[in-house]
Amino acid sequence: MTEQPQSNKPEEPELQQPDPSEQNRPFAVPVAERVGRLPPYLFARINALMYEKRRAGADVIDLGMGNPSDPPADFIVDKLAEAARDPKNHGYSPNTGIRNLRREVASRYYTRYGVSLDPDSEVLVCLGSKDGFSHLCLALLGPGDTAVVPAPSYPAHVYAVVLAGANAITLEATQPEKFLSNIAYTCQHLFPRPKVVVVNYPHNPTTTVVEADFYRDLVRLARRYGFFVVSDLAYADITFDGYQAPSFLAAPGALSVGVEFTTMSKGYNMAGWRVGYCAGNAEVIRALATVKAYYDYGMFRPVQIASIMALRHGHAAVQQQARCYQRRRDVLVAGLRRLGWEVEPPRATMFLWVKIPEPWASQYSSMDFAMMLLERADVAVSPGAGFGPAGEGHLRLALVENENRLRQAVRQIGRALQSIRLAAEPAPAE
Repeated sequence: MTEQPQSNKPEEPELQQPDPSEQNRPFAVPVAERVGRLPPYLFARINALMYEKRRAGADVIDLGMGNPSDPPADFIVDKLAEAARDPKNHGYSPNTGIRNLRREVASRYYTRYGVSLDPDSEVLVCLGSKDGFSHLCLALLGPGDTAVVPAPSYPAHVYAVVLAGANAITLEATQPEKFLSNIAYTCQHLFPRPKVVVVNYPHNPTTTVVEADFYRDLVRLARRYGFFVVSDLAYADITFDGYQAPSFLAAPGALSVGVEFTTMSKGYNMAGWRVGYCAGNAEVIRALATVKAYYDYGMFRPVQIASIMALRHGHAAVQQQARCYQRRRDVLVAGLRRLGWEVEPPRATMFLWVKIPEPWASQYSSMDFAMMLLERADVAVSPGAGFGPAGEGHLRLALVENENRLRQAVRQIGRALQSIRLAAEPAPAE
């Protein structure tokens, strides 16, 4: 009997039938620790209720998000369409922005603020200033680093720092001189000292503004204590009553210690286009460009070409839009004052920052009060708590609806609060 040759092929393991109970068990996804450092999104409750009400047919007046409802000027849209028809404009573009756009940003800084910038080394185009700020935090900060952030806080200013692995210290920013002294105190008593200080004037959400002297003092502090300054100048185009927002970069020595972000979103009504700029210190601009090279390509070239035209010829349209926001501000301030609310007219931004009046402030948190206005008045606003503990007791109202809609919002708020008062009154004795 002839022996069969033995095979060297290993035996295949016997496949086990899947356990039905295992198939139905939820799979645990091990997300990164940095995601766990992010708190629940405080506006989610309001957004969910607003969605439900609108699906049910309610006409909700949304004053919550600073999302411009007006369109860009026609010539900007026309230029976008013209550039999009050119087949040469549909490939990848430089991640730092096309040179002609960077030159236009530099020209605008010189014309408006007297600041001379090298478009090749001191200007960068980013996919909105929020995106640019987040990438800059990755370029500047890491575990063990600390950044000072203004409070109440635009959430991205805090959580871009957190996502970079660094720590954020929030300092009250509604009194600019006190903010400066608190920065100095923090630098004197914290070791290691803060690496970055973020400033945001005109300030979102409180609308606080500063004059040029503030930035001169800030540059002196930066030199003394060795921190780097990041200025968010998102609302420079929306100013009222003759006020002009100064640029941090116009302060003597600023280019050696900081950068500044600007955006097309607000004054040009180009929020969805996602066009922002970072300008300033060449070494940091180079670091930001390095990070961006690994994260994204440049924005769609026709958007950049249209942005050149907007910067070059859009000054009158921006001024007109600022006047529009000022009229809306006046309507909403007057209406809320008639309801008995104490409201300070802002000198800039597209918001009102309003203290919740009594007796409501004693009865409701800012989140609960905002939810009540949405439920009872069909008006959505942003609760101050969404901007950190320093915002509690306040509401932020965006000036994104037209004047008639703002008047309607005031009427609906007034009726809702009056109905609650009447319901709370004891019934008359028989």
